[in-house]
Amino acid sequence: MRSTSITNTLLLLASHGTIISGATTILALPFAATILPLAMAVDRAKFRTCSQTSFCRRHRHGRSKRLYDYRLVADSVEIHRGENNPAGSSENAAAAVGTAGGGSDDLKSAGGGGGGLLSKFSRRLLGRNYGDDDNDLLPGGSDNVRGPTPILTAKLANVAPFTSTALTAQVYGGNCDNNLNSEEELNLGVHLHEDGVARIRITEVLGGDVRSTPRWTSDELVLNEKEMIGAREETVQIMSTDTSIQSNLSLDGEEGISKDVVEQVVKSLTQRAKVDGPYDNFIVLSYGPPGSKQWQLMLQLEPFSVYFFRGTDDGPPMIVAGTGGLTHFEVRRDKECNSSGSPAKGAVEWKQQRKLTEFDVDLGDDEEEEEGENEEEDRHGGKEIVGYWEDGLAIYADGTREERRELESPAGEEEGGAEDLDKGEGREQRRLDEEEFDTAGMWEEKFGDHHDSKPFGPMSVGMELTFPSSNHLFGLPEHASSTQLKTTAGNEGHHHYKEPYRLYNLDVFEYELDETMALYGHIPLVISQSMTTGTAGAFWFNPTETFVDIEETPEVGSEDVSSKTHFMSESGIVDLFLLPGPDPTALYEQYARLTGRMPLPPMFSLGYHQCRWNYRDEADVYAVHAKFEELDYPYDVLWLDIEHTDGKRYFTWDKKTFPDPIEMQKKLGGDGRRMVTIIDPHIKRDNNYYIHAEATKLGLYIKDKKGEKDYDGWCWPGSSSYLDFTNEKVRGWWAEQFHYNKYQGSTPELFTWNDMNEPSVFNGPEVSMQKDLLNLNKCEHREWHNLYGMLFHRSTGEGLVQRNEGQNVRPFVLSRSFFASSQRYGAIWTGDNEAKWSHLEIAAPMLLGLNVGALSFVGADVGGFFGNTDAELMTRWMQAGAYQPFFRGHAHHDAKRREPWMFGDETMVRLRRAAMARYALLPYWYTVFWHAGVSGMPVMRTMWMQYPKIPELYSVDDQYLIGSDLLVKPVTSAGAITSTVRFPLTDCWYDVDTMQRMQGNKKYAGNTVSMTVDSDIDKIPVYQRGGSVVPRKLRLRRSSHLMMNDPYTLYVALDNDLKADGSLYMDDETTFDHEKRLDFGVASFSSNWRENIAIRNSVHVGSEDAINSKAKSDRIVERIVVMGVPAKPSKISLMSTDSTEATLMEFQYDASTQILIIRKPGVSALEEWTMEL
Repeated sequence: MRSTSITNTLLLLASHGTIISGATTILALPFAATILPLAMAVDRAKFRTCSQTSFCRRHRHGRSKRLYDYRLVADSVEIHRGENNPAGSSENAAAAVGTAGGGSDDLKSAGGGGGGLLSKFSRRLLGRNYGDDDNDLLPGGSDNVRGPTPILTAKLANVAPFTSTALTAQVYGGNCDNNLNSEEELNLGVHLHEDGVARIRITEVLGGDVRSTPRWTSDELVLNEKEMIGAREETVQIMSTDTSIQSNLSLDGEEGISKDVVEQVVKSLTQRAKVDGPYDNFIVLSYGPPGSKQWQLMLQLEPFSVYFFRGTDDGPPMIVAGTGGLTHFEVRRDKECNSSGSPAKGAVEWKQQRKLTEFDVDLGDDEEEEEGENEEEDRHGGKEIVGYWEDGLAIYADGTREERRELESPAGEEEGGAEDLDKGEGREQRRLDEEEFDTAGMWEEKFGDHHDSKPFGPMSVGMELTFPSSNHLFGLPEHASSTQLKTTAGNEGHHHYKEPYRLYNLDVFEYELDETMALYGHIPLVISQSMTTGTAGAFWFNPTETFVDIEETPEVGSEDVSSKTHFMSESGIVDLFLLPGPDPTALYEQYARLTGRMPLPPMFSLGYHQCRWNYRDEADVYAVHAKFEELDYPYDVLWLDIEHTDGKRYFTWDKKTFPDPIEMQKKLGGDGRRMVTIIDPHIKRDNNYYIHAEATKLGLYIKDKKGEKDYDGWCWPGSSSYLDFTNEKVRGWWAEQFHYNKYQGSTPELFTWNDMNEPSVFNGPEVSMQKDLLNLNKCEHREWHNLYGMLFHRSTGEGLVQRNEGQNVRPFVLSRSFFASSQRYGAIWTGDNEAKWSHLEIAAPMLLGLNVGALSFVGADVGGFFGNTDAELMTRWMQAGAYQPFFRGHAHHDAKRREPWMFGDETMVRLRRAAMARYALLPYWYTVFWHAGVSGMPVMRTMWMQYPKIPELYSVDDQYLIGSDLLVKPVTSAGAITSTVRFPLTDCWYDVDTMQRMQGNKKYAGNTVSMTVDSDIDKIPVYQRGGSVVPRKLRLRRSSHLMMNDPYTLYVALDNDLKADGSLYMDDETTFDHEKRLDFGVASFSSNWRENIAIRNSVHVGSEDAINSKAKSDRIVERIVVMGVPAKPSKISLMSTDSTEATLMEFQYDASTQILIIRKPGVSALEEWTMEL
């Protein structure tokens, strides 16, 4: 959220226990949180690079590929028919594999315990009997795969002459079994979905003490199980050119397929994939709707790889996995063996609550632990620590602060070297230097002053994915870079970035631009857009730290053009979902069925939000609110940051500055406004603080690496504990804290902001938690790090729902951190940006990147959080913000006040005009959000999402679409008076201000035309697509609540064929009645002037009982504006369903502008009618 520094802060540091600032005395524990921040550039030394991260360094650029060569074992192949329900749906799939702790009731409702799969299959694929009690599992529950059960299972064997397991045995020698290569067997499961999604899931074969339990997975926390429906088994055809496999297929009841047909199919697919080699090396699974083989998945046995085709064309595969030899799966193994050949004591100690030393290296003494303690003492020179800065540096009782030290060069940098390694790692490295294997950091790792004990040793997984015939990849949010992914690897230096894209949720203030370094949240989704292969995607379902390299064929016009990604994750399993598209609409529907749909937010949350760190007191709140009222400036929500609390104790109020929060909320609520307060995941360790006392008593906190003590980290309150949101019990308890009788001073008008939820820990490695901390199920933090923010966000949203009687009011929660499926829980913003033109410029590409990841309710802080903005930058940012899904102004408390009136009357008028444009379009925004929830299509769309057949638009990220009908080009440079906009030629476009069709000087490029348009300080270029109908409300109100019953104006933009269509979604804008009572209506407007239809309305209502006469009278259309009318009609008559006679409409027509306006037609958007020419 913020940086911290000493400037403008301490007036006096008193005696050891207190800090005195003016008349306020504060205990030393929250010292760090009382110091005023100073904006400062990001400290890159705090954050690791690939070369400083052992698993990335070890596997990047194929350094470890000689250790991994996987073969699908032919005689292990099993086909599983009759083990799904008739549709292969998740309902029985969940029952088949059982449940594990951590899922919510709604996620578990489709699943159950026990039964379903053959016991042989359960043992073979999953390694356990699912009637067993999950509570005895370590670490972290069962292999709780959810969704459709696999149609095919098999073993993968690592047949490399020398494997990573054998490497460990060679280094540590002793009496270890020299046949450890055999332990590198893996389970493969292939799952097929009815919508074409294919899931490739690879897990360890269980056995022995080290691999006695499955690795921790999070299906029940992320996946949208209810919509994951398996392909109907009668639509799946399986064949193989391997004679033994094909024979077994026949024995298992597969329909007889002649050898010639099999060879013909495989030959065709291998030719399309340009695969050389023998034809007796493949399995093909064809599936699709009944009577169609729309998709084909081809498995190559050796080397194991996957080819994903569309059966409806003869082009190359959409996606290829594993062909580059970069697939790796570091199975868990013992580091050393004792004299009996049994596991080393480190593995046994796991069973004893994991009582490990600081360095989990069993070399016969405790020298390393003592050395680490001495190093810590030397680091601080014996000074007493009273706090930490956000940069991890200590604050001392004498008022001084720790000086930053230069980090030592990490062991195993790309240039090599093994200094400063622990004894075991140094020994291993020295013995293998000639082999060029990088083994530094495999069994423990150090970054700065932080050590990772790694009790299970190396556990990394990875795979290379290729997108043939594509040079445009998107996704992997969040990064401060272009929407299109740029290369990080390539031949002869052909790459844009040196570092791979990093996916590891971190608190990074004042982030640098055009970088691949990790930010606040991440989604491991990559989407390819190509004229040849269409739209296709890959979801790498792994929440551990991940690096991704991007490589493309340099010669874009060459025959072998392709793009490649190399995913490298620290732990977890290989769980790859392949999404076939073939277009953006289909792909986002597939992804929504996989990870969930965005719920419709309350209308107020789409309005303008005014925030600052911090509004000082109730008087300040009232003054700001009154000024908005005085100026008729629309806004919906006023926010309070951390200073509103009692000493950074969340769910409390500072009684001196906010003595009557309920009355404050009621006063603002009476004018149609809401409020938001911040609630972060760190809990102040104060036994007199009721939240902390109860959480401690109930044992809800994350534990230290031994699993014994509650973890103690530093954040804004000082010494803090962190709740374990991976645990369902903890999430339920947290939700209860929002009940009105617990959160004293809260009302239904109060909503929530979740910040610092990466999680942020000031004195932790990379400003986060140590990876070897344990959750309540004794699973390491490294396994679920990227889920933490999403689960916190989810739990808060559930609390806001549960607090109301009937649980019928929609929540609003803003979060900074996220993962896949966060779209289900609320809004996201791009974090601590700066008041600079460059940050305004990067806002659109970043927000588009989030929308590529299906996060639609997103925004960047208007004005920039850090620093001071001038009138021009503030104007341009407000104009841009009015056309981003989440619209909030925010500022650091060191920044000058920047409420809209602080820049003078002229600028205030401009800012208000921008906000008014937003409010006028709220009916359209609300409709687009509804459509996004139904279809999965993003709200804020890249140009290629709407125009996938126009490659000239693929790389464009400085303009975008809201829904399908509004094209926005933010102005992001100082002094600009013109802008260049690229229009697709497939549509015509109208300026939303002049309502004129775009004409003028044009520069054609393929299927686009570039035009230079006016964009002086009073203008943001926005255009309505010809062929669309956009609803607005034009009466100026000060909040969305006051606009609810205002009439609509319909803006009809005719296309080249004089047609248009559009929709308007309507409900009560607040409750869940649109779901519970089907209390909603959708008006579908259409216009066809060549067939004499000026405009027609067709209505769909969820429930006839819900839409009554009052609802109809509240949804009046007061004006219809039609653009692009070539000639004045002689008359326009209205025909309605409740009248047999036509009514003549009054209208005006301007031949010079070709605009026709129908005034006061007196029709309801909830009634069907037609206006004829």
